[in-house]
Amino acid sequence: MLDHATNRQLCETGPGTPMGELLRRYWHPVGAVSEMEKEPTRRIRIMGEDLVLYRDLSGGYGLLERHCPHRRADLGFGYVEECGLRCSYHGWYFDRTGACLEQPFEDTADPDSRFRDKIRITAYPVEAKAGLLWAYLGPEPAPLVPTWEPFTWENGFCQIVISEVPCNWFQCQENSIDPVHFEWQHDNWRVRASGAFGPYAPKHLKLGFDEFEFGISYKRVRENTDEEHPLWTVGRNCLWPNALFTGDHFEWRVPIDDGNTLSVGWFFNPVPQDMRPFRQNDIPAWRGPVRAADTGEWITSHVMNQDFAAWVGQGALADRSREHLGRSDRGVIMMRRRFLDDIEVVAAGGDPKGLVRDPLVNNCVTLPIFDREFFCNGPTREELRNPNHQRMRSMLDFVFQAGQPAAVRAAYVAAMGLDRNDDT
Repeated sequence: MLDHATNRQLCETGPGTPMGELLRRYWHPVGAVSEMEKEPTRRIRIMGEDLVLYRDLSGGYGLLERHCPHRRADLGFGYVEECGLRCSYHGWYFDRTGACLEQPFEDTADPDSRFRDKIRITAYPVEAKAGLLWAYLGPEPAPLVPTWEPFTWENGFCQIVISEVPCNWFQCQENSIDPVHFEWQHDNWRVRASGAFGPYAPKHLKLGFDEFEFGISYKRVRENTDEEHPLWTVGRNCLWPNALFTGDHFEWRVPIDDGNTLSVGWFFNPVPQDMRPFRQNDIPAWRGPVRAADTGEWITSHVMNQDFAAWVGQGALADRSREHLGRSDRGVIMMRRRFLDDIEVVAAGGDPKGLVRDPLVNNCVTLPIFDREFFCNGPTREELRNPNHQRMRSMLDFVFQAGQPAAVRAAYVAAMGLDRNDDT
């Protein structure tokens, strides 16, 4: 268990807080490229800061504080210009660095005063990578946006799913290093949701946790596997500071504020060998619901929705002073200790764990992936038809989140060739 002060230290992410300063040393996904093509401005809140994300007329991206420094108008209503955003209230125009380029009336009434040169708004850099928009809210020099290995894979269908989950980010991220929850929160939940009382999924027999440069790998042996299985020899990954990576997808848990989290999922499915070459020009993004529209109840039909239900069930901010950790929680303890150590490193002026600064390394940041050959080569048509193949459940249907739009499903079916009587 943790005392209240330590719990707050791990959970609070606003400006000036120890964890807030740590998380601001990393790039965070805050939106999707395809979303901004439809509407060029979007109000967002990240780590307690109210901001406006925009795509200007030149195709560049910016992130500004939400309120104009003139009379505090909402820049979410602003007009995008060639190289920035203009306030719709009185026309003040800001570039991506936060500099004020124009003040139409002031410039006309007294062109020599150059009052605009005295005005600057908070601005943060934004980069597009893998269909995501990444923001950096920390001090310079900024690290590089990691080019994770799956971002370099070809011949795959990608999609991005974004949801808002009403609880603190840290209990979401602790889920990333808790392998036993797969047995109960997902496998056995499906059994009970079907109306059956068994048989339950194979039990976990052995767990292992190994820290590596970019996170912690968790490894497991279940009743239907042994120590020769890739789930033990390679494992899966809790990535620093706020992601889960399982091979076919990433899940980032970005703090909106201390009571809400932005869940950002990036999913990759290799197209079958007989559908190659395949090139995806745009990565679709959609917003995943967390509650049923008709009843208001939590959606629990899909894998990540089940996780959401578990997280919010702990409260808006989990009270860790009342928990009783067991043997399965060694990874959780490792993660907490590393964060507390990194908070001290940052306070002393150092770099925390997992930053990428070397451009050569960032050409492709490799990760432990036990299905690498499958993702790179793709399934055969025969494998796609095999219901016992370990990847086919997620290949034939999107099992991770509810609410996939029909247009995204149709594009996926076409890319995979599932119209060949394989779309189940």
